[in-house]
Amino acid sequence: MKIGNVEIDNKVFLAPMAGVTDMAYRIICKKMGCGLTYTEMVSAKGMHYKSQNTEELLEMADIEKPGAAQIFGSDADILAETAKKVEERGVDIIDINMGCPTPKIVKNGDGSALMLKPELVGEIVYKVSRAVKVPLTVKIRKGWDDQSINAVEVALIAEKAGASAVTVHGRTREQFYSGKADWSIIKAVKQKLSIPLIGNGDIFEPQDAERMLQETGCDAVMIGRGAEGNPWIFKRTVEYLKTGAILPEPNIQERIEVIKEHLELVIKYKGEGTGVKEMRKHIAWYLKGLPNSSYVKAEVFKLTRVEDIEKLLKEYAERVQTYSLAE
Repeated sequence: MKIGNVEIDNKVFLAPMAGVTDMAYRIICKKMGCGLTYTEMVSAKGMHYKSQNTEELLEMADIEKPGAAQIFGSDADILAETAKKVEERGVDIIDINMGCPTPKIVKNGDGSALMLKPELVGEIVYKVSRAVKVPLTVKIRKGWDDQSINAVEVALIAEKAGASAVTVHGRTREQFYSGKADWSIIKAVKQKLSIPLIGNGDIFEPQDAERMLQETGCDAVMIGRGAEGNPWIFKRTVEYLKTGAILPEPNIQERIEVIKEHLELVIKYKGEGTGVKEMRKHIAWYLKGLPNSSYVKAEVFKLTRVEDIEKLLKEYAERVQTYSLAE
């Protein structure tokens, strides 16, 4: 598929998630066949005031190309200025977050708070799309709450103002990530738009992606929480959409090998101290639902050294193998 003039290998994308989809994890997902990755959301004000931490979030690996960077804010001029700087770093697509429900983001008028100000959405998209040459996209929600469902209106405003694609998460801001995503709103938006629409919400299995594509008519799917600890979902979903075949879930050894690769990448980019600390939650996600993993998931949050994590994982693999043989 194409977004603007950017050709993308397939229609299965990784959602940008703060504190989760850093460059290390995006590389893992890309190796698993993910069609498009996005940076974690980058503060336009942070870029404006030259925050070093903000700049680091924009680092992108060659394997990610073509890749997208996501920025957030509510000042149209600062967003346009930021988009120019981001474009200079060689990204292929710029996305504006208009869906983040986090209180600290919303209280500043950013993220999903923009769903309450459709006119401001139009101003932002108009100014940013004309400040850069790369395609501009926006990520929105169903609406602010059940009394203000306006995804169709906001999406059309974004399209008219110059957006090259829109992503719709099928929940309101008030829902956060609770309840069920409403795919009917994705269908409603798709029926009105002439630019590509990316559907987001409740994709946890390859079959979910196919259902969303069929039920809504969307052009691509974006996987968020379903990819936490589960980069295989991209490989399995792409294969299922292509051939109808359901690839097997990864076994324990495959999971541990990817954990090690992920850990190595995080340490390479962030150092051992930060890398180990940030990998703890990922390891817990990777092992979720596996037999006898509760102890490992609890123990890993106490560890601070790579060798201790590797030892813990080795012991776990051996214990599970012994357990399986005993059965």
